[in-house]
Amino acid sequence: MAQQEWLYGLHAMQAVLENEPERVLEVMVLKGRNDDRLVNVVNQARKNGISVQFCARKTLDDKVNGEQHQGVVARAKPARALTENDLDRILENTNQPLLLVLDGVTDPHNLGACLRNADGAGVDAVIVPKDKSAGLTATARKVACGAAEVVPLIQVTNLARTLKELQNQGVWIIGTAGETDKTLYDVSLTGPIALVMGAEGKGMRRLTKETCDELVKLPMAGSVTSLNVSVATGICLYEIVRQRLG
Repeated sequence: MAQQEWLYGLHAMQAVLENEPERVLEVMVLKGRNDDRLVNVVNQARKNGISVQFCARKTLDDKVNGEQHQGVVARAKPARALTENDLDRILENTNQPLLLVLDGVTDPHNLGACLRNADGAGVDAVIVPKDKSAGLTATARKVACGAAEVVPLIQVTNLARTLKELQNQGVWIIGTAGETDKTLYDVSLTGPIALVMGAEGKGMRRLTKETCDELVKLPMAGSVTSLNVSVATGICLYEIVRQRLG
């Protein structure tokens, strides 16, 4: 595992300073910029005894390979990877779990957007396979706008086995697949649920699909046959929220 990583983006920096300040080793801020949000990051860092350097834009650009850093970059210790044991602990403390499962989502932008959706919808944990899946890169964290620091991302060795264990604990596994006749709006989504979203373009893997209790799809009225996975995830999660509130 890498001994350090680079974080960037105002939301991501504020979230890590609020939730895991012990990870941050050094903060680098764009010289000459003093808007309120950036000042808040500097103050939070100093409050936690973290060194703050003011740097030229090129220095920040070079640290993040030209990504949009919004004037702040930090050198940090890697976050601890969460595993099946952490998922068990979360389930023990949750009466009616709502879980999001991403089967092979490899684009960090999509992972970040899904985490942001998950945070907004009150998801208890996001589950991904360890292999062939995007991890919590700096890009994913920035796109997540702080959600990566508060929504547990659980990496599991065998996704199908994890889904079966969830079923044994009374969690209903709802998978999304274009070939089913049943739409998202045809099913009850009020109990303990794990929503499974497939990879970009390929959908769920065969074994994952076979493990699901029910398959649903989004109704598509136009010529486009599918939506971006993060957009579809947001729609599905908020239908679950709507039904639970109703």
